[in-house]
Amino acid sequence: MAYDFKKEFRDLYQPKAKPSFVDVPAMTFAAVAGTGDPNEEGGAYSRALELLYAFSYAVKMSKMGNWQPEGYFDYVVPPLEGLWWGGAGAFDGASIADKSALSWVSLIRQPDFVTPESSPRLLEMVAAKKPALAEELASGMLRLVQFAEGPCAQVMHRGPYDDEPATVAALSAFIAEQGFATDIAAGGESPEGHRTTAAFDAEAVLAALDADGAVPSVRLHHEIYLGDPRRTKPEKLRTVIRHPVRRC
Repeated sequence: MAYDFKKEFRDLYQPKAKPSFVDVPAMTFAAVAGTGDPNEEGGAYSRALELLYAFSYAVKMSKMGNWQPEGYFDYVVPPLEGLWWGGAGAFDGASIADKSALSWVSLIRQPDFVTPESSPRLLEMVAAKKPALAEELASGMLRLVQFAEGPCAQVMHRGPYDDEPATVAALSAFIAEQGFATDIAAGGESPEGHRTTAAFDAEAVLAALDADGAVPSVRLHHEIYLGDPRRTKPEKLRTVIRHPVRRC
């Protein structure tokens, strides 16, 4: 039976509707960073997901070829995740007012056998199978990052993505009640100090996250998408919402 990260790490992927704390260990991710409206058809976010899924399924399906990364085992591709922050005007205090002012790092967890040493060959496999992505793959737009989130609070949000602010408010209240503070990089600018709507530096953001398994200086609002919005009714969607925390 294929290894399923969601089942093996239920504390990370199956939180309750009531907020709780979790200590998130080091993981390896394929990651693409960008800025702009995630709903824009054919936009940067859509392209990022195409890259991530192409890479992730190339890794999984390497079992069918004549080469696999050392230590390969069969597994279920983990869910899509996202780190988010907003530029000036992104939020009106209760909801997202301008989605074009959002910046993001889209992620899919990779098994530990996916390493910097095996990555170049895997990228070549993706480019051979998906020639339309070859130029972006060669540019380094997708890279591996390894980091731990460390102490966090999380909750399961059920329903449309646009209804998340109420769930985030409940999570924030729980964090404060327990004597912690939300430890998220300052809003309005990217973690590297660039205005997200102007000089967003995707390469610098990914470099900051790649902390060799440690907790990076950049800590952000985190979402894990357990439902496919293309196939799931909005009211049935499940999204893990996670915020890094620190002691007050």
